[in-house]
Amino acid sequence: MKKRFVCAGLIALACGSAQADGLYRWVDKSGKVYYGDAPAADAAAVEKKKFGAAPTVDVNDLPYAARRAKQNFPVTLYIAENCGDPCKQAREFLNKRGIPFTENNLRTKEELSTFKQLSGSEGVPTLAVGKTWFKGFQAEQWGGGLDIAGYSQTPSHQTQPPANPLKTKPEKIAIPH
Repeated sequence: MKKRFVCAGLIALACGSAQADGLYRWVDKSGKVYYGDAPAADAAAVEKKKFGAAPTVDVNDLPYAARRAKQNFPVTLYIAENCGDPCKQAREFLNKRGIPFTENNLRTKEELSTFKQLSGSEGVPTLAVGKTWFKGFQAEQWGGGLDIAGYSQTPSHQTQPPANPLKTKPEKIAIPH
């Protein structure tokens, strides 16, 4: 009985420290922006992002097909604060399908510049499925791209809440949509 409490305590400590590490944003030598749980060794301009206790999707809870699709064709939704209903509809579409995705809120001129270079788009919402870009929210087009990538048409996990805004707001930029 005592061993169970010790094991449970160790598991709780491990989970707590894993959540405390948070998310990092960094830029590589070529100017490409990355997000992850640990910055690369040669990273420049490392920022630690602070978010509320939003629920996360454990990749191990996903069905095999969804894990495979997420590994081969990660999904990123690009939005902006002034996007309004189109970005809300895009997020709801992904959540309704149960797609595990990263939401990237473009806030600074540098982020917008990098986004334009990668996507060839100036407007939001824009969806990246692996290396394929879908500009503007179009449910049929996005759905077709997700189908081809191997994502299920029905939810297989809990939905992702809207991204938490940063406490410090950088200069606002207008992004067409």
